[in-house]
This record gives sequence, C-alpha cells and structure tokens, in this order.
Amino acid sequence: MRHDRTFACANGHRYDVARAGYVNLLQPQDRKSREAGDRKAAVEARAALESAGVGRALVDDIVRRVTDLGLPDGAVVVDLGCGTGRALAAVAAVQAVTGIGVDLSVVAIERAAHRFPALIWVVANADRRLPLLDASVGVALSLHARRNPAEAARVLERPGVLIVAVPAPDDLIELRTAVHGRGVEADRVPALVADHAPFFALRERATVRERHRLEREALLALLGSTYRGARTSAASRIEALASLEVTVAAEVCVFEKREPAGRP
Repeated sequence: MRHDRTFACANGHRYDVARAGYVNLLQPQDRKSREAGDRKAAVEARAALESAGVGRALVDDIVRRVTDLGLPDGAVVVDLGCGTGRALAAVAAVQAVTGIGVDLSVVAIERAAHRFPALIWVVANADRRLPLLDASVGVALSLHARRNPAEAARVLERPGVLIVAVPAPDDLIELRTAVHGRGVEADRVPALVADHAPFFALRERATVRERHRLEREALLALLGSTYRGARTSAASRIEALASLEVTVAAEVCVFEKREPAGRP
C-alpha cells in the first residue's frame, strides 16, 4: 500500500519512493553487475524508435486485448520488463486500471516514471520473485521481456490472463540479413508454450506486423536497442547501412491460468 512517499507491506516494512517517482526493491543478490538490466544507450535507442512510431502496432494490439477483457475499474495490470513504460501507459490511458511497471533497469524505470508519473514503477528482478501479493493481478504483460511463469501464475487472480509477445520469425529479417549476411527465421512460440504449460494454457496466438522505411540513424538505434550491433564482425556491414525497409513483427500469445492440480 502506498502512503505518500513510501510503500508499506502488511509486515510493517517500508520502502521509500525515489525523488524520480519510483521505488527500488532491488537487492544485492538480484543483480549480476553494478548496472543491472538495460543500459542507458539501449533505453535511449528504444525511446527514439518509439517516438518514430516503431512498434506502435504491438502496443495498439495489447491495448485492444486488455480493453476487450472488460476489467473492473482499479484492476491491476502489471508489465513485467516494462522498459520505457509505453505499453502500460497506453493501456492506462484508455482504462481505469492500476498500472504497475517492473523492470531491472533503473535507467528504464526512471524514464518511465518521469513520463508517466500517475503509474507505479518498480525496480526489481522478476526472475527471482515479483513484489506483488498472491492473486492480486488481473492481467500480466511480458512484451519482448524475460519471463517467470511460476511467479506470473502466483500473482494472477483467477481468471487471470498473461499476454506475452516474442519476436516473430521474420522480425527485423531485412536488417539481420544486411548486418549478418543471413536472417535465420526461428519460431519461438513452441518453446514459450512448453515453458508456461505447467501453469498456463494457451488461449490464442496471433502475429502483429508492421513495416517501416528507416534511415541510418533509426537503423543504428534499432541495432542498439536489440544488441545486434555489438558484434565487431559486423562492423563493416553496419558502416554501410544507409536506408532499409524493415519488418517489425511479434507473436502475441494469450495465456489463461490453469486450475491447480486436483481442483475441479
């Protein structure tokens, strides 16, 4: 529960809200480096692409799906690996929900809190444990982010919905071919479904796709946002990038929380 500049739990623990408008629950054991999560360059690259409209189709699709669920006012929607907060803010702009964004990156959360101060932003490691009560969430989102099926199932109420987006086989296929000489098309959904099978049943799968003509600056931002520009072996091909028609595509999977074993 929030009390002005602090959050408090039932056990009496209190956590201060930073001046920038977020709460940092990251513990020393939750990080593998001093700068955990996405770094500033990657966050800024994603923000620049968002400003250019890249990825808007996925955000619009998520907003539609959450809206169609008919959640009651105040229902909790949590975005796991929320990044800049764009998707969660878009949902909250059309529905009276309680939006909570969780990310490992302080830089990303600071940006989200600055742009969307009405929502709740938390620095935490979702790979370990989500800082949320059991069965307290109506919808969980994981859009091109790390996933923790067991924790998502724990915090989701029943019926609870988990919406996951992963890159489609042809996502950035033109850019991957230009930079690496070939673009391997891999279907990530079967492994995703298998990972979630103990806790969730797949209700729907759909592909969201858009195309953009991007100039060099945007292409470099796209590489920076996905870490594909870090390989020195691709330096000459990256240097030659000028303008390219690029496919941005995601597989969206809607999961329903399973009933516990032995329950009718």
